[in-house]
Amino acid sequence: MIDTYKDKGLRKRLIDELTHKGINDKKVIAAMLKVPRHFFMHTDFRTHAYQDKAFRIAEGQTISQPYTVAFQTQLLQIEKGNKVLEIGTGSGYQASILVEMGAKLITIERNEILYENATKLLHKLGYNATCVLGDGSLGCANEAPFDKIIVTAGAPVVPKALIEQLKVGGILVIPVGDESVQKMHSIIKKSKNNYEEIILNDFSFVPLIGEQAW
Repeated sequence: MIDTYKDKGLRKRLIDELTHKGINDKKVIAAMLKVPRHFFMHTDFRTHAYQDKAFRIAEGQTISQPYTVAFQTQLLQIEKGNKVLEIGTGSGYQASILVEMGAKLITIERNEILYENATKLLHKLGYNATCVLGDGSLGCANEAPFDKIIVTAGAPVVPKALIEQLKVGGILVIPVGDESVQKMHSIIKKSKNNYEEIILNDFSFVPLIGEQAW
């Protein structure tokens, strides 16, 4: 895998576009500027890798639009050393951004082919994430609690397991809605039984499938 000067230039142009759209977290910008998005896409799409668009990957899933990745990551307010749970590994691109920012990442994928592909790629690139094959809607109880949780698929409701596995003071970012359009929710856990929920922009994700989802 090669990251050329042209790739880096296109990535810089993409970051300028994201900044214009309101992404202002310097740590998010630095990570997205460093991670080659084209490594996580089929070679047929390489020339399109730095467009601000989602693209299909294997198994009917997608690699999210860069703005969506940046928006969710910015909401998480990642600090180095945060223990982070990602629901929906997919291509591994979002995972690489989180690890690049210093997160101690556990990432869950329900599709075995995507899980195997992403695990191999992340390790090949030196991104030391713990990859798990399983039902992300149930979280990862044996690794809980988490400082931050990010869900990269649209859920009909916020899974109770994820709230329970979030530390007090932690942040959960999840798109919630129907199978076509969701609102991004940022949930801050104030105490064991209380949380603040902020409802933000519309997005469109593939459905979150699992025991506490579709």
